Amino acid sequence: MMFRINRVAAGLTLAGCAHAALGAGFALIEQNASGLGNAYAGGAAVAEDASTIYFNPAGMSRLPDRQVVLVGHLIKPTMHFSGSAVASVPAPGTSVAGGQGGDAGDWTFIPNVYYAFRLTPQVHLGIAVNTPFGLKTEYDSTWIGRTQAIQSDLKTINVNPSVAYEASDTLSFGAGLSVQYIEATLTNQVHPLVDASRIEIKGNDYGWGFNLGALWQVTPATRIGLAYRSRVDYTLEGDATVSSFPAVPGGPVTAGITMPDTASLSIFHKLSPKWDLLADATWTGWSAFDQLRIMRTNGAQLSNTVENWRDIMRYSLGVTWHMNEELSLRGGVAYDEAPVSDAHRTPRIPDGARTWLAVGGQVRVSGQSAVDFGYAHLFVADVGLNSVDSFGTRLTGQYDSHVDILSVQYTHSF
Repeated sequence: MMFRINRVAAGLTLAGCAHAALGAGFALIEQNASGLGNAYAGGAAVAEDASTIYFNPAGMSRLPDRQVVLVGHLIKPTMHFSGSAVASVPAPGTSVAGGQGGDAGDWTFIPNVYYAFRLTPQVHLGIAVNTPFGLKTEYDSTWIGRTQAIQSDLKTINVNPSVAYEASDTLSFGAGLSVQYIEATLTNQVHPLVDASRIEIKGNDYGWGFNLGALWQVTPATRIGLAYRSRVDYTLEGDATVSSFPAVPGGPVTAGITMPDTASLSIFHKLSPKWDLLADATWTGWSAFDQLRIMRTNGAQLSNTVENWRDIMRYSLGVTWHMNEELSLRGGVAYDEAPVSDAHRTPRIPDGARTWLAVGGQVRVSGQSAVDFGYAHLFVADVGLNSVDSFGTRLTGQYDSHVDILSVQYTHSF
């Protein structure tokens, strides 16, 4: 029972496997297409459209009277493991039979919707519906690491009403409330000697948090944005379903999870009427994920796993070329640190540092409408794995991974 909870509960919090959740750890930074082409550089300072509700709500002060933004992202993580597994049963040193797991990544579609409007000359209101965390990964069911992970599927929905106040011609403030829903499904083989044994955990919960922002027009050509998003605490409640292994009972379980807070400093600078320069530094407080305690609903502790994640930084730089009145082109680079070390990496979240290369643009189809598009390729650093389950099976090897992202956005002002 301890083994089952350790692995599956870890998956509940790992719900945004590094190669599907692309803001490091299991966070999704893909919240618009207009920012993807710049690798999300300057996200808290650009304030180009209503998606600023997520990146910096103060940016609504720069928008037209009413605006709606519809976004869709296609994300394809590619994740290949190569290595071996050695079990302690039936005898120490027993090699585990099976494959390497195939491509554990899968296509994922992520939508975002934003709406903002001017309430008074100084006050804007807005609402966002987006996905801040997410995961869909699946190994072959007969792979050598099947006792540690097979399927991991997590979804979140965030509803984020916000307000912006224009204190002066150069200074604005914003705030928002985040109401989030989370659900997760995790599977793996229960016992290394019983191939048919399976455990499936399903859980869900609601949580809430807030976001704050400030936008300062330092000069006519330069803006600085500051933004903060709070932690969100969950207590997932669900059930464990066990098949072909009666020695491990199923039943209700709970798992406490804290999604990290973030703080961003962004700069937007208009070099000339044709060229914009953007930069960003974002801190994410992954040290909140220091341990994972799993409980039965009767109050008995099932496990207490030490995670020891660390706070990380993300750095990005982008440029936009306004080619003419109808077309703008974008480019950007970024670097994400990895929050998990080799000592604590698991096959559910083989996270590695990643380097972004992104391109994109905007086509203004009318005075009120625009279509943004972007593509990014993420080079994920090769990472090692040395993970041991509660039966003593040691999985060692390396991951070769990358990610491709394609995003499209429609913006209409009225």
